[in-house]
Amino acid sequence: MTEKSRRDIAIDVRDLVVGFGDKIILNHLDLEVFRGEILGVIGASGSGKSVLTRAILGLLPKREGHIEVFGENVDKISADATRLLERRCGVMFQNGALFSSLTVKENIQFPMREHLQLSDDLLDEMATLKIEMVGLPADAADKSPAELSGGMTKRAALARALALDPQILFLDEPTSGLDPIGAAEFDVLIGSLRKTLDMTVFMVTHDLDSLHQICDRVAAIADGRVIAIGPIETMLTSNDPWLHAYFNGVRGRSGRA
Repeated sequence: MTEKSRRDIAIDVRDLVVGFGDKIILNHLDLEVFRGEILGVIGASGSGKSVLTRAILGLLPKREGHIEVFGENVDKISADATRLLERRCGVMFQNGALFSSLTVKENIQFPMREHLQLSDDLLDEMATLKIEMVGLPADAADKSPAELSGGMTKRAALARALALDPQILFLDEPTSGLDPIGAAEFDVLIGSLRKTLDMTVFMVTHDLDSLHQICDRVAAIADGRVIAIGPIETMLTSNDPWLHAYFNGVRGRSGRA
């Protein structure tokens, strides 16, 4: 691999093995995520999509293999370097995972208070900017998560994920639970933010429209490994039975009226 191509890789996963007890979830999995792309990660329930995400983020221990983020081997860097690397990653969990006892503004400010030394006025200004960035109304700032609709919760969670201006954004089923219009609007927002902020997006999703509309590449996980990866056109022409059923079955786009 050339030096240039290595600089183009945001996340490099090699020979990754993750398991729980006697059950192996990821079995010598390899994956490269390129800088600036939106990668959609698909797989059947229990295939290891979320496990892979958590392993990359260091939230789950691995048994074998190595993970590099921006060329840094996460096992070999110092605690301070790890903390700096964490600041370069933003995470939006599937159900938002907002702190119920905090307002939207306070949720967004939470990572800022953890990592930055800013005045209260500047924290308020930064939170307001993130709220505007994700398309929430200004009065959402002082609402509690319980007062938000499903779509607003998604956007508030996204605003918190963007709090530290990450270079990599991890999204876990970002459009689940949204109606088709809301999901389409969220896809447009993600695509726009990727371009505006020059981010890399790692997106676990089952949403076929998202895969078609905004993903540069799709990675399919089965049997603990990446069985196929490439543009959506590659997935659509694959002879793999699971991929064929996924993209061309009754719920696939080709099966829609």
